[in-house]
Amino acid sequence: MPGPITSAFLSLILLSVSLPALAQPGPPPLQALGEAPAPQENPITEPKRVLGKILFWDEQLSSDNTVACGTCHRPAAGGADPRRATHPGNDEIFGTADDIIGSFGIRALDSTGRQLNDPIFGHSPQVTGRAAPSFFTSMFADSNFWDGRATDEFVDPLNESNIVISTGGSLESQAVGPILSSVEMAQADRTWQDVINKLEQVVPLALASDIPADMADALQGGKDYGDLFLAAFSSAEINPTRIAMAIATYERTLVPNETPWDEFIEGDNSAMTAQQIEGWQLFNDSVCRNCHVPPLFSDNNFHNIGLRPANEDLGQFELTGQNNDRGKFKTPSLRNIGSKSALMHLGWISDVSDAFDFYNAGAADTGHTQFTQRQSNIPNSNIELNEVDVFANDDQQRNKIIDFIVNGLSDPRASQEVFPFDRPTLASESAQEPSVQYSNAIRTDLQTSSAQFELSVLGDSNRADTHFSLNEAITINARITIDPNDIGLESQLYCVVSYGGNLFALNEDGGFTLWNGDTASLTSARSIQRLGSIENIGLVSGLSQLSGVFEIYVGYMPNDNILRFNARPFSFEVE
Repeated sequence: MPGPITSAFLSLILLSVSLPALAQPGPPPLQALGEAPAPQENPITEPKRVLGKILFWDEQLSSDNTVACGTCHRPAAGGADPRRATHPGNDEIFGTADDIIGSFGIRALDSTGRQLNDPIFGHSPQVTGRAAPSFFTSMFADSNFWDGRATDEFVDPLNESNIVISTGGSLESQAVGPILSSVEMAQADRTWQDVINKLEQVVPLALASDIPADMADALQGGKDYGDLFLAAFSSAEINPTRIAMAIATYERTLVPNETPWDEFIEGDNSAMTAQQIEGWQLFNDSVCRNCHVPPLFSDNNFHNIGLRPANEDLGQFELTGQNNDRGKFKTPSLRNIGSKSALMHLGWISDVSDAFDFYNAGAADTGHTQFTQRQSNIPNSNIELNEVDVFANDDQQRNKIIDFIVNGLSDPRASQEVFPFDRPTLASESAQEPSVQYSNAIRTDLQTSSAQFELSVLGDSNRADTHFSLNEAITINARITIDPNDIGLESQLYCVVSYGGNLFALNEDGGFTLWNGDTASLTSARSIQRLGSIENIGLVSGLSQLSGVFEIYVGYMPNDNILRFNARPFSFEVE
C-alpha cells in the first residue's frame, strides 16, 4: 500500500491532471446598455432633471444670449453639432491641411460685452479648436472632453479645497467649462458671479420657442430660476455647483440605449436586419471592437490614431504631462454616430465610410494619410494601426459593418428628438443673419482674379440692415476669399471708405486717414506674412456718428504690387 508521502504525491498528480478539465470561466454574457449611474452626492430627481434641461437649452447662459449647451450638442446630430465651422488650426491660416471643423461659439467680446476684432475670426463668431464631442454615453466615463480634462472628481468652482463629488463626477466637471470659455459662451473675464447675477434676472427660456411639455410645466405660473433651484435643491441659491449638478442630472437621463442592437442583445432576433446582424458579426471579429467595446462601443480610453501630427494638438498630454500621451484623444462612442456630420476630434472625417477610409489608408489608397509618429498600437492586438484592413477592397462586407454601425446602433428617440431627447427651438436657429453683400474681384492690372469679397453689417440687437440711425451701434466686417494662386504669399490688406466725396484708408491702429487715390500712398490696414484661403478685416465696431452714404472697398496686394479689390463697392447708409 502506498505510504502517506506517496498518497500525497498521487493526489497532487491527479489534481494537476484534472485541473485542465475543469470548466474555465468565460467572458460575462454581453448585455444591452443600461441606465446611467449617478454619484451618491448628486442623485437623480425630477425637479433637478427639468432644471438641468432648461439650463442646457437656455441661450441666456452665455454672455451674449447666442449660445446654449444644446447649441453644439443636438440629439438629432448624434449629440454633437450639425453646423460645420472652420478653425484654421495650429498655423492660424485658413485653407491648409491642419484646418479643423469645429463649432461656432460667440463673437469675441471684451469684459464689458463690447465686440472685439478677433485676429482670426474678425467680427464673426469664433470657432472651437476641436469638433464638439457627443455627450451620449459620457455619463459612463470617468473623464470627459476629448483630452479627459473633466475629471471624475468634481471640485467646487468657487472653492478648490471643497471636493463636492469624490468619484463619478466627470459630467459635473465638464458642465462648468464652456460657461466661462471666452470662445464658447463667455465674454472676457467673465466670473461665476456674473453668471449668477444674470440667471437671477432673466426669464428662463425667454429666447426659446416650441418648449416641450415637461419644461413648460416646470415654468408654469411665471417661475424664475430662483423658484427652479428651490424645487431642485430645497434652496433658491444659484451657484456653479448646483448649475453643474442640474445639467449633469439632465444628461444622465439621455442614454441612447433603445437601439436595434440593444433589442437584439435582449433577445429580439428581428430587431436588426439580416445584413445588420452580419455586420455585427463582422464588427465583432474585427479590430474595430478592440477600442469600440460594446455595450458603450467605446473603451473610454485615449489613443493617437494619427489623424494629424501630435505636436499640432497635444491632447491628453496637456493633462498628464506624459510624453506617451501626446496626441491622444478619447475614443468616441459609435452610438448614433450615423447622425453626425463631423467625426473625430478634428471633425473633417465626414461619415462612417470616410472613417473606414482613414483606418484603411495604410493598406489601400483611400485618399487619407496616417501620421505614424507617436501613433498608438491597437489594444490587445499584434496589428499596428497603420496596418488595419477592414475590407478595404470588399465593399459588400464593408457595407454590412457600416449598416450595422449607422443603423443598428442608432436610438430613434435621439435621431427624432422625442422624449427624453426632445428640445425647444433656439433663437439662434432662426436668428437674422448679418446683412451680407458680395462682390467679385478686380485687379489694378486689369487681369482676372477668382478672389471673392464679402461685407457683413450688424446693427443694434443683431438687427441686419443697410440703413442705420445716428448713434446706433454697428459692426462691419469684411471677409476675403483669396484667389488660390495667391495663397501663401506675403501681402498687405486694405480698406478704403468713400464718404462725402473723399476717400479714407483704414490704418493698422483702427483709424481712417484721408487718401489721395494714389495706390503708392495707400495705407495698409494689416500685414499678412502668408495669405490663407480666407482673411478677415474688422472695419467698424462702435457708434455711427456721421450721417450719409458710405461706400467701402477692401482688397489685398501681394508682393507683385498688384491690388485685388471688390469690383462693386459695398454700401450702407446712416440717417
